Amino acid sequence: MVLLLIIGLGLTALAVVLGLRALNFARVRSAANVESIDVYGFSGRTESVLVDSRPGAPEEDVVTRLGGFVAGRFDQLDSDNVRRELAGAGLYTVAPRKFIGYRAISLIGFPALVCWAVLTASLPVFLAAIAVILSVIAGWKAPLWIVQSRARRRKLEIDTQLPELIDLLVVTIEAGVGFNESLRIAGDRIGGPLGEELRLTMQEQRMGLALNEALTHLLQRAETPGLRSFIRSVLQGELLGVSIGQILRNVAVEMRKRRRALAEERAQKAPIKILFPLVFMIFPAIFVIILAPAIYSIMDTLHQ
Repeated sequence: MVLLLIIGLGLTALAVVLGLRALNFARVRSAANVESIDVYGFSGRTESVLVDSRPGAPEEDVVTRLGGFVAGRFDQLDSDNVRRELAGAGLYTVAPRKFIGYRAISLIGFPALVCWAVLTASLPVFLAAIAVILSVIAGWKAPLWIVQSRARRRKLEIDTQLPELIDLLVVTIEAGVGFNESLRIAGDRIGGPLGEELRLTMQEQRMGLALNEALTHLLQRAETPGLRSFIRSVLQGELLGVSIGQILRNVAVEMRKRRRALAEERAQKAPIKILFPLVFMIFPAIFVIILAPAIYSIMDTLHQ
């Protein structure tokens, strides 16, 4: 019975994917033709939700087609917002349509697994309905939660690496190196997310963007309090003609003060966060170890 159920769910999912692919094939091909016309100079609007802007995008990918099919029928799934979420997490190689396709697959697959588990466990109808509804919500939201969690960790790591970047810029600038070259050296020396963003910024500048525009794009991709303070200070210094070295020293001092304040804030939140595991996990075990012998002795005495 269970094997037949699994086979049936698999065939149903395959039929849904093939049906969506057949419905979306003509639409994707027409969008690809419009995009090729746009490349040769036609300025008409195309649906950015359905067309991947990267050259050589895998138009034949089933996941990408599924994402284009879903995005084309829901206006809330804006391609720019999805691309912004992916850029914040450092997922530059994942197209927005493909990510929406992954969310659609998760929306189908996770509830199917939950339905199979509910049927095998023989749960009551009310609990089974609640489990299925929660699985649908979790299946649609889980990929977005993963991307947002990765973006938060990435931004925290960028803020942690900023003082190292500023120290390196101060040393190179005071040694007589220009600011652009100092950024290039810092991008080569620093690893992690901040180094990746710096190398992408320098690549944009080599492609013709001005330094101010490249730094503004950097702030849009990874907007953190420390990076915002750093970039705005640099842009104001360039605009007013103030010494970049002195500005960077002031920003470094401010950055370390902010890190110290953040560490003190986390230290003050630690007792509150440890309260719940202490009450619900540690105290019951301690009470069992300490009170169990006493309760056993009292019950033994009362029965005599």
